[in-house]
Amino acid sequence: MKKLLFISCIILASCSDEIDIPLGHEFELDAQLPADENGYYHLELGYDWQTLHRITGQVSAVANEFELAKIEWSSSHYWLIGDTLGYIVHQNWTLNDNGYLYMNNDTSYVTWFDGAEVPTVNGASYSTMDGEINTMFAPVQSMRGDTVSVSAQASFADGHKSNVKTLKFVIE
Repeated sequence: MKKLLFISCIILASCSDEIDIPLGHEFELDAQLPADENGYYHLELGYDWQTLHRITGQVSAVANEFELAKIEWSSSHYWLIGDTLGYIVHQNWTLNDNGYLYMNNDTSYVTWFDGAEVPTVNGASYSTMDGEINTMFAPVQSMRGDTVSVSAQASFADGHKSNVKTLKFVIE
């Protein structure tokens, strides 16, 4: 008599593609100032040449660092550096042994920045993983009385670009 042996197998297999979790596309700006009835923000200049003001905002949080959003900033205003930024004075220095270090006693003016444009807002920033965004806005004294527009657009890791958002600052 022959015996038959039945072997029972269960094969477990999982054939699934990686699931892409879609990125959120939230994008909000916060001028860190109260808005007037027309939606304008009023920034009072300090006593220095340039007044620094932080603009914040929020984009969707992400799970991975490679998914951070890039924020591109622009402004309606910039300023030009004048004919000199400063100067350097070369002097003869007395050494500890009462000798002299020979140097040309001359004044050299730093002029290579002449006419350089300086934006009033940083050109780009990146979000944190929890979605916080920041940039610095820095108008100068000669802009007093102007209305400066600061615009931003978020670019997300999946290629989506947000609509451009604009904040308007009355410089006082």
